[in-house]
Amino acid sequence: MAGESQALEVDRGWLFRPVFPQDWQRSPLYPLAQWVNGIAFRDIQFSASGRPVIKIAEIKRGISEQTKFTEQTFDESVLVRSGDLLFSWSGQPETSIDAFWWRGPEGWLNQHVFKVTPREGIDATFFFYLLRYLKPNFIGIARNKQTTGLGHVTKRDLETIVVAVPDSAEQRAIAHILGTLDDKIELNRKMAATLEAMARALFKAWFVDFEPVRAKQEGRDPGLPPRIADLFPDRLVETEEDEIPEGWQWGTVADVLELAYGKALKATDRRPGPFPVYGSGGINGYHDSALVGGPAIIVGRKGSVGTIYWEDDPCFPIDTVFYVVPRLALTFCFYLLETQGLQGMNTDAAVPGLNRSNVYRLEVVIPDGAVVKEFDQIARNLRSRIRIAREEERTLAALRDTLLPKLISGELRVKDAKKFLERAL
Repeated sequence: MAGESQALEVDRGWLFRPVFPQDWQRSPLYPLAQWVNGIAFRDIQFSASGRPVIKIAEIKRGISEQTKFTEQTFDESVLVRSGDLLFSWSGQPETSIDAFWWRGPEGWLNQHVFKVTPREGIDATFFFYLLRYLKPNFIGIARNKQTTGLGHVTKRDLETIVVAVPDSAEQRAIAHILGTLDDKIELNRKMAATLEAMARALFKAWFVDFEPVRAKQEGRDPGLPPRIADLFPDRLVETEEDEIPEGWQWGTVADVLELAYGKALKATDRRPGPFPVYGSGGINGYHDSALVGGPAIIVGRKGSVGTIYWEDDPCFPIDTVFYVVPRLALTFCFYLLETQGLQGMNTDAAVPGLNRSNVYRLEVVIPDGAVVKEFDQIARNLRSRIRIAREEERTLAALRDTLLPKLISGELRVKDAKKFLERAL
């Protein structure tokens, strides 16, 4: 019993008394900020429009088709605006409990999330990184209370955790160093998103709206280099289904691609390695061998039905997903699938599932091969630039994650961190 008690004290010390520089001012975490919990919404409060209800899903993935809305009005304290600091205190410990900046539209805060407002004298950006530094502590606390897959960090825990804070100048310096890296990361994210939007817009213009063909038919300049413009026919023709460019034809998804089944991978077979393992929710681990070469398209079959992923590198799709075997250019297949509404094609009420036979029957317009080839060259160039932006984003994130604990713990002081950053960048 004595040994168990001593071990508990060691764990408790680690969880509630993290390491900080000796010259910083000690304080319990809770009184350093105002913590406002969200509302426990009821179904009757939701509506088709209004302000979004901000849950963990919205914080992590933004507003989506699954987001709830409400026309009702609540106390100003639970109104979330862009730039607010949020702390999710309940959920699966490793994936849900964390600090975030809200970057979306105004909305009402759901329960299990605190809106955090640091008190006067505490730099908000520094406090955000302080919470990020404490993430391993929060995860440990939540794990100790975990029931039915969920854990939580309570007001009592926040009152028990002892932290330390430097003077205002050092707070701002630490916030500036880490914030500069996060600003660069955000810039790369926006660049990747813009490039992705350009590729989608090009696909829609050429293969959905037939804009170059319509322009030529109406005697307008299609706005393309002559070499590319010449690849498009100059008129649309009537078919039983709809108007399509002359010389193009109707077909089905089966004419364009095959959806191959991923392979089951037992937990005992998951040997760590460099190749991402894809389930229907995306990457869920890494393996020492690949099932398909890169680039690859992964489509959610069970669980997150119809979710589509582009993977640049060789990977291992498991049996909850399909991977695409293309019959036309892979980039064309990717953006075509995105237009097919696969996420609404659940065919199993008990366990959401995507039936590939139903996907194969979807009717699509099959363009001239020369146009597809030209699109593929442009799209591959865009995707190459997306990859570069995301690789730089990962490098910067790794640098930030290396510096953050060193700066907050005092292992690295501000003047040394500036020199380190100058060499790294």
